[in-house]
Amino acid sequence: MASVAEWVEGARPRTLPAAIAPVVAGLGVTGYTGTDLSAMHVAVAALLALLVALALQIGVNYFNDYSDGVRGTDSVRVGPVRLVGQGLAPASQVKRAALLSLGTAAVLGTALVLVSRQWILLPIGVAAVLAAYGYTGGKHPYGYLGLGDVFVFIFFGPVAVCGTTLVTGGGLWPVAVLASIAIGILTVNILVANNLRDRALDERAGKRTLSVRLGEEKTRRLFAVSNMVAFVIVAWLAILATPWALLGMTGAIPAVRASQDVLEHAYGKGLIPVLQMTSLALLLTGLGLGVGLAL
Repeated sequence: MASVAEWVEGARPRTLPAAIAPVVAGLGVTGYTGTDLSAMHVAVAALLALLVALALQIGVNYFNDYSDGVRGTDSVRVGPVRLVGQGLAPASQVKRAALLSLGTAAVLGTALVLVSRQWILLPIGVAAVLAAYGYTGGKHPYGYLGLGDVFVFIFFGPVAVCGTTLVTGGGLWPVAVLASIAIGILTVNILVANNLRDRALDERAGKRTLSVRLGEEKTRRLFAVSNMVAFVIVAWLAILATPWALLGMTGAIPAVRASQDVLEHAYGKGLIPVLQMTSLALLLTGLGLGVGLAL
């Protein structure tokens, strides 16, 4: 029986910046474009958007634990707790936790649509929940086909950032799109670093992640180039919108260190700090853009 601490670790809290950063950045875009909604309405909508993003992220993490565990992909791993793979919790319990998380996201997402009256978000929300399940769930999970990066970019980049801006009454200007692309790229790099760490094991288990498809060297270069592109976009935002957007460049500090370690062939446990620095880079960039754009 897994302890509460192990269940928390199984939710992979270090990945939660992927849920927090886009909501904060989207709220910053609303601050920049302005809104006709009351402060209370904006606060409620932003809180609901954050809770939806967190529930989706946790659901994906639990489904990943469940799916990899029952397929034997997690039998030998370096990194966070694997509830199923390490025999800490029955697969059925982890699957229920994943479904509960996605169900919570669906309920909160429905409430968000009702509060904001942005009905276009209803089918997008359904697609997000189904995509979260299909990442590693079902008979043909697309995360095993190297398509997980696409899901992460779309739903934790443009959908999360622009969706937050929409429900808080902001304008979907080019600023929102650019911010969402930068956030999406940095979020994908968390997955790239994770899959680089597990590449050899994934390949043996038949999990064809993007890292497995590209190979080790190309994956390392992709990681470093993606970080660079993300912060070029942040600089572009500072030119297009406000110099205060350069606060998002604070994320470049851990991102540069992470890129350096990856290019210097950090391997196995040596990639765990890279994951931590990449998550920190995403969080700092999201917070920086949120504050900078709103000033």
